[in-house]
Amino acid sequence: MAQEKTQAVELTTMKYEPVIGLEVHAQLLTESKIFCGCSTQFGREPNANTCPVCCGFPGVLPVLNKKVVEFAIKAGLATHCQITRSSILARKNYFYPDLPKGYQISQYELPICAEGYVDIELDGAAKHIRLTRIHMEEDAGKNIHDAHSDSSLVDLNRAGVPLLEIVSEPDMASAAEAGAYLRTLRAILQYLAVCDGNMEEGSFRCDANVSVRPVGTTALGTKIEIKNLNSFRAVDRAIEYEIRRQSETLEEGGKLMQETRLWDEHREETRSMRSKESAHDYRYFPDPDLLPLVVDENWIAAVRDSLLELPAARKSRFMSELGLPAYDAELLTSRKDIADFFEQALKIHGNAKVLSNWIVGDLFRVLKERKLDDQLYIVNWPVSATHLAELVQLIDQGKISGKIAKTVFEAMLESDKAPRQIVSEKGLEQVSDSGSIETAVEQVLASNTKQVEQFRAGNDKVFGFLVGQVMKATQGKAHPQKVNEILRDKLTGNG
Repeated sequence: MAQEKTQAVELTTMKYEPVIGLEVHAQLLTESKIFCGCSTQFGREPNANTCPVCCGFPGVLPVLNKKVVEFAIKAGLATHCQITRSSILARKNYFYPDLPKGYQISQYELPICAEGYVDIELDGAAKHIRLTRIHMEEDAGKNIHDAHSDSSLVDLNRAGVPLLEIVSEPDMASAAEAGAYLRTLRAILQYLAVCDGNMEEGSFRCDANVSVRPVGTTALGTKIEIKNLNSFRAVDRAIEYEIRRQSETLEEGGKLMQETRLWDEHREETRSMRSKESAHDYRYFPDPDLLPLVVDENWIAAVRDSLLELPAARKSRFMSELGLPAYDAELLTSRKDIADFFEQALKIHGNAKVLSNWIVGDLFRVLKERKLDDQLYIVNWPVSATHLAELVQLIDQGKISGKIAKTVFEAMLESDKAPRQIVSEKGLEQVSDSGSIETAVEQVLASNTKQVEQFRAGNDKVFGFLVGQVMKATQGKAHPQKVNEILRDKLTGNG
C-alpha cells in the first residue's frame, strides 16, 4: 500500500515542474557593524555588542561602514554584476521587538549591484543562474521566547551586523540545482574573504521561493517562500517537500496561497507562518539620515584589481595546466585553503596527479576523521604541504614503494618529522638490488611449490599471490617492478 502511495506521489510530481529562486543572506566579515562601531564578534554575552545606534535610540545617526561597501562591490564584480554608481539606502518599515527602531535600513529601488550571474555544474552539466540584485542591509536582533514561560527576551548583538542579500532569478528547477547554486555562491564569497559561509552560526542562510506549474507551460505558479534555511540538508529537504505538497494540492483541485512558510526540521515539513508581504507593505522610502551612496570608477577599479583567482577559474587552470581530471580539480578548489595547500606542495614537487591522489584520498580521510573539515579554515593541517610533497618525491625517486609510503604517511600524522627522516629511522628505504630480491624470490618459490606448479600449469592468477609473498617477506620494501620481473623469469625458467 505504501509503495502504491509513493508511486502516486511520483506520478503527481512528474506532471508539474518546479521553479525556484533563492534569496541568500550573507553576513560580511567586517569587525564592526554596518552603521556603528560595535563589534560583530559572535557568541558574546547578550546585548554586549550594542550602542544607542544599533539599539535604535532616538536622535542617533547612522554612519555607513566603508568596508561593507567595498565587500559588496567585490561580491558584485565576482558574480558579473553591474555596479550601480549611485545607490540609495532605504527604510524598510515593520515593527518587531528585534528591530526596536521600527524599520530596517536596506536598499530597494537602487541596489549597489544588479544583473549578474553564477554558473553552476551539476552531474557534468553547466547551468547559468541569473542574479537579480545584490544589496546591503543591516541584520535584525534575536527574539528568545523559551527562556521564561511568561516573557520573551531580546538580544540585539546581531542588530546592525552587515548583510548582503543576494537575490537570484527563478532559474533553478530542482532542489539539487538549488544546492549546487548555494555551494558555488558560498565558495565564491569564501574565496573573496567577505563571508565565512558558516551556516550553523547563521552567517550564510537563505529563503527559497518555490512554485510549480504544469509541465510544458510557461506562466509562473503561485510563489511560496520558505524562510531561514540554515543548512544544505534543510534546503534540500524543504524544497523537495514543498514541490510535493504544491503538486499534490493542485492535483487534488486545491488552490495555493502566496505565503511565507517555515521548515520544521523535526517533522520534516513546511508550515504556514504568515501571508506573504509585498513591497508596498514595507512602505520603503529613502533613509533621510543617509546620503545617496556614490561609487566612482577609481574605487571599482581598485576593488577589481584586488580580486584573487576564483574557484571556477582555479579549477579550469588545474585542468588545463596541470592535466587534472575534473573530479580532482573540483574537490581541490572547493575550498580556498585546500587549493592553497595543494599549490604549496606543488611548488616543492611537481607531480600534480599523485599529490592530488594523496590529498583527496588519505588526507581528506584524516581531515574528516579529525573533524578538521568542519572548520571554516583548516589551520592545523595533520601534515604539512612540504612533508606531503617530500613523500611523493620519495616515491617518484624510487626510495620507497607506494605501500611503504602509506606507513610513512601514518607516521607523519603522529609526529612533525619529515618523511625522509622517518624512512631513515625505521629502515624503510626500498630494496632495489637484484641480489636481495632474487634471494627473497627463491625462498618464496621453495615454500610455495603448489602455487608454482599451478602457475606453470597455466594458472596465471597465482602470480599475484606469489608477488604478495615476496613483498611480505621483504616487509614491503622490495621494488615492486623488479619483484615482478625476477619472479616471472624464475617461474618461466629464464632466470
